[in-house]
This record gives sequence, structure tokens and C-alpha cells, in this order.
Amino acid sequence: MRTSVSAGLGEFLKIIILPLLVVIAIVFQLRFAPAEVLELIGTPTATATPTSTATPTPTATLTPTMTSTPTPTPTATLPATATPTSTTTSTSTPTSTSTPAPSLTLTFTPPPTPTPTSTSTSTSTFTPTPTLAPTPTPTPMPTPDGVEREARVPILMYHHISVPPPDADDVRRDLSVTPQDFEEQLRYLTEAGYQSLTLSDLTYYLAIGKRLPRRPIILTFDDGYLDNYTQAYPLLKKHGFVGTFFLTTAPIDQENEEYLSWDQVKEMSADGMEFEAHTYTHPDLRDQPVDYVVWQIMASKEAIEERTGKTSRFLSYPSGMYDQQVVDVLRSAHFWGAVTISQSDKQSSQQPFELKRIRIRGDDTLDSFVVKLHLDWEEIEGTEAAAEEEASYSSP
Repeated sequence: MRTSVSAGLGEFLKIIILPLLVVIAIVFQLRFAPAEVLELIGTPTATATPTSTATPTPTATLTPTMTSTPTPTPTATLPATATPTSTTTSTSTPTSTSTPAPSLTLTFTPPPTPTPTSTSTSTSTFTPTPTLAPTPTPTPMPTPDGVEREARVPILMYHHISVPPPDADDVRRDLSVTPQDFEEQLRYLTEAGYQSLTLSDLTYYLAIGKRLPRRPIILTFDDGYLDNYTQAYPLLKKHGFVGTFFLTTAPIDQENEEYLSWDQVKEMSADGMEFEAHTYTHPDLRDQPVDYVVWQIMASKEAIEERTGKTSRFLSYPSGMYDQQVVDVLRSAHFWGAVTISQSDKQSSQQPFELKRIRIRGDDTLDSFVVKLHLDWEEIEGTEAAAEEEASYSSP
């Protein structure tokens, strides 16, 4: 009996106690083992270091994608995502496996392609615009509606607005209205309710019936003398009138001190004054070669247009002299009309190149000025007084 008990106890110690002692001994040795042994035993922890060496490889693959995208927008986003992954590699290696996510940026790199299209559109839109600027097509003459019209519109004809010099001859004195008399005439026109027009305004009425004011008047100045700038221009502005100035352009080109300069013409034009042609050298245009007539007219017209940027549409016949060839040249050059020295205030749609004027002389008083405005010129046509008046117009 005792031998069987001891035998069972021995089996128990062999099976239970001895393995337990072995485990305790191993734990004790591990507790106090040298560092070299721990490094050998700790090989499984070394697997973390290969993962750390593996992390640089994905970053290296990311850098080529950054260089492949030339546009600044994707490169700004990639460094922001790459820096957090480098700081978190010590915490968990699985985040390094998430780093392939930046490979999605490869699908977003194509958007920079719209940039070349923007440059192409800019060049295509700007190239046609300069071609539009150098084509200042003049306003076409209004197409006449076929209705015959007449209008009583006084077109006053002036030359000098100045006191004639002491040695002036009869022609110079006759052409000179003093600034004091001129302003007195403007005051009367204002008080009587006259409104100044341009020759274009008159043409629109004669051609298509565009309304005129109740008391229209047109103020014209022939030749382009300097006092038109120093005397007439300030007074016209002061009293709210528009002047139409017919320029003989050769003296201006020659910088003749008795005539306007081109700078003064530009200033007056910018301020609302009208400038029209009066030929280049003021010749008698009758019975001249057609080339000569064209040159005289177009030289004046084009010089004015070049300086003012406005189309010249009317001519004042030099000394009132013209023939049918001159009228034909004007029509072919797209002029709208021309003014004569024939005395009247009656204008007709049938005679746009024979518009009549009333000459204001140096010896006109205010009373004679008013009489001329209200005179029925058709009643005195053909009389001796009218013949004398007509003969005096051989002057410029």
C-alpha cells in the first residue's frame, strides 16, 4: 500500500513539479540574462527595422510623381501629405502601407492641360481687334426719301473777326467784322431764339425730313484765319454757338502766321467746332483739268480729316467759283454738299451742292445785320443791288 502511494507521488512530481521548475528557471535566466543574449532572442522585434527601411522606398516613389507634374498646384499638396507619414512611421508601420494613396495624384495631374488652351484663346481674341481700329468708315449720307423739301435756314458767311490793320485795303476792311460787332450779333441771335446748326443737320432735314429748331442758323467762316481762333472761337463758346470753318490748308501747312495752326484746329475740333474743305490753295476751279480739281479738293479734305479724326463732307467753293465738273468730283468723293456765295436763306433738297449764304460785311451795323436775316432775297434777285452784291464776291 505504502509503495503504491510513493510511486504515485513520484509520478506527480515528474509530471507537474519538474516542468514547473524548468519554466521558473528559464524565466529567471531571461530576467537576468546579458544584453547580447536579449539581442539574439529579440530577432522578432528587428522586423520593425526592415519596415522602417521599407518606408523610404514609397517616399522615393512619390518624388518622381512630384517631378512629373510641372504645375505648381499638385506639388503644393503632395509635400503636405508626405511630411505627416514620415513622422508617424515610428508609431505604426501600417500607415506606410497607406502611403500608396498619393498615387491617386497621378490621375489628377492631367488638369494642367487647360493652360495652353487659355493662351491660345488670348492670342486668337486679340489678333482681330487691331484690324477693326484702322477702318474708320465715314458715316454715309442719309438716303434721300424722295420728298422735295425747302427750308429757310440762314447760313452766315464770315472771314476775319478782327479790327482791320491801319494799312488795310478795301477788301481787307470788307472781310473784317470787329469782335465787338460780332459779339453784338451773337447776342441778338441768342435773344431772338436762334439755334446754331451744322451743315450735316441741314442735310438730314433736306434728305429725310429730320426736324429743325424753330429758328435755325449756321455760322460759317472762310479761309481759316488766325483770328478765327483768337477772337471768333472764344465768343462762339461764350454764347453757346457752333461754328463751321472752311480751311484753305496750304497756308496752314506752310505755317503762315496769319492762319490757324493744326494744333489750334485740333483744339477747336475737340471742343465741338466743325472743319470743312476750302481747297488747298484757293484757286478758281472752273475749266480746270479734272486731276487738278481732285487734288485741290482732296488735299484739303484729307489734311483736315487727318488732324481732326472727323470726316469732312462739305466744300466752300473758292470765291464762289465752280462748274459742273467740280460738282461731279464732289459727288464722286462722297461729299454731302457745298456752299456758294449766292445770297439767300432758302435751301433746297434739289440743290445740296448749291447751298446759299448771307455775307456779313465789315461795315454791317446791327440793324443791317437784322435786315439781312429777315430779307426776302428772292424779291431782290436780279435787281441792281443784287448784281452789285454779287460782283463784290470776287474777293476771297
